[in-house]
Amino acid sequence: MASSSRTSSSRTLKAGLRSAGLSDRAIEAAWPSWWSQSAETSPSAQAELRFALARKLGLSAPALMGDKVDFVWKNEAKFKHLLSEDDVKQSALASFAVAIGQIVLQATPSILAPAAKMGALDLRRLLLRNRQFVDLQGLLGVCWSIGIPVVHLRVFPLQAKGMHAMAIRSNDRHAIFLARDADYPAAIAFDLAHELGHVVRGHLSNAMALIDSDEVETVSREPDSDEVEADRYALMLLTGQAVPDIRANITRFNARQLSRAAMASGQARRVEPGTLALCAAHRTAAWPTAFAALRHIYSEAKPVWREVNAIAATQLDWDAIGEDASEYLSQVMGIQRA
Repeated sequence: MASSSRTSSSRTLKAGLRSAGLSDRAIEAAWPSWWSQSAETSPSAQAELRFALARKLGLSAPALMGDKVDFVWKNEAKFKHLLSEDDVKQSALASFAVAIGQIVLQATPSILAPAAKMGALDLRRLLLRNRQFVDLQGLLGVCWSIGIPVVHLRVFPLQAKGMHAMAIRSNDRHAIFLARDADYPAAIAFDLAHELGHVVRGHLSNAMALIDSDEVETVSREPDSDEVEADRYALMLLTGQAVPDIRANITRFNARQLSRAAMASGQARRVEPGTLALCAAHRTAAWPTAFAALRHIYSEAKPVWREVNAIAATQLDWDAIGEDASEYLSQVMGIQRA
């Protein structure tokens, strides 16, 4: 009877985590690999299980000991473009984000670099010393070089993803998480530059997480000053202009025409052609044409997250976080470490 009661306890715990809004993938990723049937009958193992889940998912360990799910950092985040006012959803997102952020920062050397406080135009000039364009690869390199780790999440806390990027602050250090799926790097480069703008412009001074939702607003709202500032920072960094001057000598263009113009103009202006195509789309609302143009601009389509996390895997100090946290972070990143 005692064994049956303890066995049902772990199932009850999983059910409670699901009821709190956490996704099956997040729960399975956080569930430690050492857990076994024999551990079900061990009070110490049951306790360690709950402590492990609490650390990884941002939960209160004392509450979890009683199978109650209480998110630790439920009031520590800013949400951008999030239409839902669901407190549980926001709590799960914020606590998951901060918990992962602390693990990633623990595995990242603390670096004091002057570039961390550079304005967008100065940082652009620095990058262009050795590159033709400010592109995703260059942005990833500079973020890691100034102690801001960048990871693309493949496991999310909610059944629906809920965000396309976020910035995290912990002990005055920052991490950036990307979530948008893309086969070409331009859109992800903008997301990264935008989150870097939040960090550099101090938008996390009174928050531990700033989460940019992937929900689409259907009603007009007052412009968010943080979002406007981060957008302007990103565009200045990527193009040299906070409001890019995009002009076309024809009112209608197809994907091939746009790709040719973006590649020619991009070379002259030192703007990555994919970024330039998306800027044109933003100005003209020709988004389908712009996304089709990306197929002509890049040599091949490939999941951008793989490149982001391949770089992260080489930069993280896996030994600094221990085997259990390393296994969890690997699953969250969708990678297998050697």
